[in-house]
Amino acid sequence: METVKLGVIGCGNISDAYLKGAARSALVRVAAVADANMDAARAKAETYDVRASTVADLLADPEIAIVINLTIPAAHAEVNGAIIAAGKHVYTEKPFAVSFAQAKETTAKADAAGVRIGGAPDTFLGRGHQSVRKLIDAGRVGTITGGAATFATPGAELWHPNPFFFYQRGGGPVLDIGCYPITQLVNCLGPVASVIAHASRPRSVRIVGSGPRKGEDIPVEVFTTVNGILSFAGGANVALTASWDVWKHGRPPIELYGTEGTIQNPDPNFFGGPVLVSDRAGDFVDMTDNALPFGDPNREMRDGRQAADYRMVGVFDMAAAIQSGRPHRANGSLALHVLEVMEGLERAASEDSRIQMTTSCQRPEQMPDGKGEDVFVS
Repeated sequence: METVKLGVIGCGNISDAYLKGAARSALVRVAAVADANMDAARAKAETYDVRASTVADLLADPEIAIVINLTIPAAHAEVNGAIIAAGKHVYTEKPFAVSFAQAKETTAKADAAGVRIGGAPDTFLGRGHQSVRKLIDAGRVGTITGGAATFATPGAELWHPNPFFFYQRGGGPVLDIGCYPITQLVNCLGPVASVIAHASRPRSVRIVGSGPRKGEDIPVEVFTTVNGILSFAGGANVALTASWDVWKHGRPPIELYGTEGTIQNPDPNFFGGPVLVSDRAGDFVDMTDNALPFGDPNREMRDGRQAADYRMVGVFDMAAAIQSGRPHRANGSLALHVLEVMEGLERAASEDSRIQMTTSCQRPEQMPDGKGEDVFVS
């Protein structure tokens, strides 16, 4: 397989995760990085030994096949449109767009141009989440009837050097972090049929806690706690809490209840972690499938914990899929459906109503056993 050349637009905080991942890959190579701020592009280019470019020059490069969009959420739709117009495949950081309407328009443009869309999160491709998928598909705990998912923190302003966009329209915990559990739930249970929700915004102003803008006020324009229920087309219903108003909690990230037992799914913001299963009322037992890839800890967190962080594997899979002609897993159909679910939760809370989904999607193909990116070409 030939190495697929990539371009990266957006050289902010998240770009390091993608550029580090690409540097370890034999499937892809970053040919150029671009940013509206050329100083930022040059700094990343120097750090990762790639070319700094203007956006226009990057899009005009005939050797670049896939462009990764790492701009702020409000710019995703416009930048994705420019990438598609240049005839290139696009892989976008989450969220796919700040509105479902924008995402549908992007999907239509890509279909018309004959190019592919991929999108974060790709964490569901990791060992922990694929282990859960295999157990469910094998009927290990019977039929899944319900569950609960929680993704709750104090807020990004405590650590992010420029957190203002998190609290602007198009931000909020559902659009920013809700995609992780929702994507994994769709991976395991299939598409969502409808949602209901309640939400709150306890503070109208927050304070930047670190970096050069420490102490500045952050106007809060979005809900910062959302409690919803996702009703799946397959019959299960799952409660979801997404919040930036929680200092600490004791809930598992995802817990799924079946007719014959319970599965605890690890943190969907990362790729690995233990998968715990109980038979009916029995004790929880670790049933992680260690034959699956992308689960070994490879990153030390701010609190000293070790985590499995393989961001970029969605791009690796996409690059291999383009060359072999098969569907890629972190695809536009999945991203579009997850975005409709997230927007539906916010609409349900605002309108005090049940929101029916208009999209559906296929569950992505299950990951094979193996080690590293070779699983995408074997």
